[in-house]
Amino acid sequence: MTVLEAEAPVAADEAALATPFLKSLVRLMRAQDTYDAWEGRSDADILKDFIVTREQRREIPIIGDPDPDVLWRLELFYNAVGLAIELATHKIASPMMKMSHEGFGRILLTTGKLVVINKTVRDVHRFGFETLTKLAEAGTKLVDGAVENINTFPEVANA
Repeated sequence: MTVLEAEAPVAADEAALATPFLKSLVRLMRAQDTYDAWEGRSDADILKDFIVTREQRREIPIIGDPDPDVLWRLELFYNAVGLAIELATHKIASPMMKMSHEGFGRILLTTGKLVVINKTVRDVHRFGFETLTKLAEAGTKLVDGAVENINTFPEVANA
């Protein structure tokens, strides 16, 4: 690997960390650190548990019950989506998550009486993203779709 190839992921990670979604996720993660155990750790280091490479994903069984830590990360992910929506629209987006013990369920985010995100999830025990860039893209896509829904139906979002 050349020096330029090694620097490309670092630059991409820095760009991803500058997105409003990942900034929201980092804020929520740091807010969970009540004993300052993560003090001094970089934002990328704090988000490393959200990264699951293809090799790691292959090692995870296809069928399995989600670990409490994975459920916690899933909840934080969608809370960060809600926070980023609120920052973009100045409207509170409340997440609701219903999950079976097998890792199948539904996640809703509502603003007023408007459902801005309606997502069915499965295989939650394998939840994660290959890179910080993919994590940022997934969150930003959800936020952008929700903001578009709010702008399309403002009277329902304000109800």
